[in-house]
Order: sequence, then C-alpha cells, then structure tokens
Amino acid sequence: MPASEETGSGPVIHDHRRIDPVTGQVRGKHAASKPAGTRGAGRPAAGPEAGSGSGPGEDQPEDKREERDPAETKESPEEVPEMVTGQVIKDGKQAAGVEAQLAERTADLQRLQAEYANYRKRVDRDRAAVREQAVVATLAGLIPVLDAIDKAREHGELSGGFEKVADSLQAALGKLGLVTYGEKGDPFDPNIHEALTGFPSPEVTEDTCVEILFPGYKVGDRILRPAKVAVAKPATGPDGISDEAGWPAGEEGN
Repeated sequence: MPASEETGSGPVIHDHRRIDPVTGQVRGKHAASKPAGTRGAGRPAAGPEAGSGSGPGEDQPEDKREERDPAETKESPEEVPEMVTGQVIKDGKQAAGVEAQLAERTADLQRLQAEYANYRKRVDRDRAAVREQAVVATLAGLIPVLDAIDKAREHGELSGGFEKVADSLQAALGKLGLVTYGEKGDPFDPNIHEALTGFPSPEVTEDTCVEILFPGYKVGDRILRPAKVAVAKPATGPDGISDEAGWPAGEEGN
C-alpha cells in the first residue's frame, strides 16, 4: 500500500474523473488518488465538497437520506389563495352574524320603547279616567245640596253669610268642571232634558221647555242629571191635526 495511504487518517477514494472539478482540465488516463472525507472506496467523489464526509451515497444515515427537502414542506402556491379566501369567507360570515345580532337587538329595543310609550299613554289615560270618575261621584253627591240652595234662594231664605257660603261653594264646584244648564225657552232635547209635564200650546212651533223645574248638571259631555222641565208642544201638527190626543193621560193641561 502506498505511503500516502498508510499515513492517511481516513479511507482513500480514487478519483477517476476525466475532468478535474477544480481546474476544469482533462486529466491523464491514470489520475492520482486524492483523499476524501467519506467512506466507499472506489466510488467517484462528489467533488471538493465531498471531503467533509457529507456527500451523497448509501453510506449516509437513513434519517438524513429520508429527510424531505425544506422547499417541499412549504405550502404550494395553489393552497395559499384557498386559505386566504377561506379566512375572508370566515370573517365575512362573522361580520354578517354580528350585523344580524345588532339588527335583532335594535329591533328589540325599538319594540320595548314602543311598548313603554304605549304603557305610559295607557297609564295616563287610566289616571285621567279615575280622576274624572272621582270628581263625578263627588259632584253627583252634592247635587241635592245645590237643589236646596236654589230653593232657598227662590224663597228669599238665603241671605247674609249663608249666601256668600253658597256662592263660594258653587264657584268651587264650577272649577271642578260642574256646569249648570237648562233655561226657559230652550228646545226640548230628550238627551239632556227630562219632561215631567207637558201641554199643547199655540204659541210654540216645536217642543219647547217652558219651565225649568230642576236644573241639569253635567261635567264635560257626561250628564250627571238631566234638566227636569215642563214642555209645551205645538197645538197642531204639520198636517194641521191637533196633537192633544198625543199627550199621555193626566199630563194635558198641567
């Protein structure tokens, strides 16, 4: 064995390549042997870099040979747009879901506000109705007192301090909405008048209140007590026939 081979620190590989990989020159037929850093004598070296012992070959460890190229582990260009598109679609769906929830919550809030407004209106209306009923009940209970005051006034029995008290009472009741109605000569209206007596009269052309026996009282459009009146009817109807027969028995001539 040549001395160079004996003193070498590792296996010797004979390089039989015709072209020198360093100089690019054509070598002779029997090229000189060159030490290399890998095992596998008699096999061509991979080049100057092969001296490190990491050249290709079957002598390399299996774990290194089976390692994939890092470039192969990268995602292919076709997959990137797919992932980006999927992310965009996912984000779009989330945004649409948030918008739908926002619209639903807004509709719920608007519905609650409308219900609350209707509730307030209903409560205010109920309060006004309760107040009106209370006022009506109070005023209706005072009508007999007012009738007594009117009778005392007609007979001249109301004078001095009592008259002032009566006037103050009627003024206070007027502030609560109590209205007195019924005047002599008013056309008879069965909706607001109550005929206690009646007789035919050639002086009238329609049913007329000729005497107010008891005044009527109302609050707003509500009648607390209709005016009790005496009614005069025309003596003859539109056809010229006497209406005396139309009066109930006992009322004619009263």
